[in-house]
Amino acid sequence: MQRKDSAPQALILCGGWDGHEPELISQRFTRFLESQGFQVTIAASLDVLEDKARLMALDLFIPVWTMGPELPKPYFEPLLEAVGSGVGLAGCHGGMCDAFRANVAWQFLTGGNWVAHPGCDGTPYHVNIKSSSNSLTEGIEDFEVVSEQYYLHVDPANEVLATTRFPTVPWYHNANGVVDMPVIWTKKWGHGRVYYNSLGHHNDVFDIPQAWELMKRGLLWAAAGKRIALEQGLRADIFKSDKGMY
Repeated sequence: MQRKDSAPQALILCGGWDGHEPELISQRFTRFLESQGFQVTIAASLDVLEDKARLMALDLFIPVWTMGPELPKPYFEPLLEAVGSGVGLAGCHGGMCDAFRANVAWQFLTGGNWVAHPGCDGTPYHVNIKSSSNSLTEGIEDFEVVSEQYYLHVDPANEVLATTRFPTVPWYHNANGVVDMPVIWTKKWGHGRVYYNSLGHHNDVFDIPQAWELMKRGLLWAAAGKRIALEQGLRADIFKSDKGMY
């Protein structure tokens, strides 16, 4: 890796299911990142993932791509390596953790995958901040949301920063009793920082001040990992293996 003298680079992959308003979410993220000095590119085709050199030059990759086709190795393996080298990965809702449902390596990278949203859109629920001393949540109080409440299968390695309590509406999962489901988490992928926020079913969810502040902090936190990796001369070779992984 070589240090770049230009502005930090962010790539947003925008597409998939239109119901999650990928264009509006992408535009919101772009405006914020540009205000922070980033150069932002929005790509509407998965073909961009085949360009390993381009991915490796990024500071931040943001998937805004719910569902969509299966992601084959030539598309996701360059991304796994880029994030491992220090490129940040950050996203929200279905755009990140309901993308490429058939790809288990993607789910391993992101830290979780969506399985249900009992009650669908319009469900009122509480977001509970779990780690108030963390810089990503410091000064942010618990808040209420009326939206989809995501039930996810999650990586036990995740650092959970906020949760929501299930059940909210009657369904078969109620038989298991009360569970606190992660809403926001971080994790490491090699030298890369991964940030996920399950809010964002529609763009206007981020009109909630706490929700938007959490998302903004997460985008910047994830991107900062690349600078740290460069400054410390960290190499991703230590994470590579010739053993089977998936």
